Amino acid sequence: MTNLGNKEKFIRVYANLPIGVRQEIVLVLDDGRPITWDVAYNEIVVDTPLSVIILEKLNKLKII
Repeated sequence: MTNLGNKEKFIRVYANLPIGVRQEIVLVLDDGRPITWDVAYNEIVVDTPLSVIILEKLNKLKII
């Protein structure tokens, strides 16, 4: 298996989630904003500055 980047790891995990789970909160940012799987996906696909923070936190939490 190749060494996947955080974005690729996220996409792989997200693709295997049941649709109902995608609307659940996956993490809360430092400012208290809840982030659902769907919000994380939308941010990550577009490569927003927020996506970098989301990917770092998901990796640190070993979710991806």
